[in-house]
Amino acid sequence: MITSGKGKYKVWLTKETIGTDLVLLLGGGQQPHIGGAVICEPGKPVQVIRLGTHYDYQVLQPLAEAACKKYHTTVVAVGGIHIDNATKEEIQHIINNCKQLEDQL
Repeated sequence: MITSGKGKYKVWLTKETIGTDLVLLLGGGQQPHIGGAVICEPGKPVQVIRLGTHYDYQVLQPLAEAACKKYHTTVVAVGGIHIDNATKEEIQHIINNCKQLEDQL
């Protein structure tokens, strides 16, 4: 597991392999959940699943694309991050922490 940030801004990412493919699990904030899923296959368009009104796919997609490019394999990224009544600044803080996870893939 890799992590970035502290307190309610902490995000975490785990990588699991299924054969040669990868599953990324992303969570964090005050209430981790499943807010979306992203599927990346080398050479194919990205598939995005948005659950309800969640915007988690916006941080899942760059993670999935980076892992797909780096490892040349199919990647499924799933998860979500929640902070109660998050401000724009708090959301940006979470996005920045997720970018740090991407750097650690």
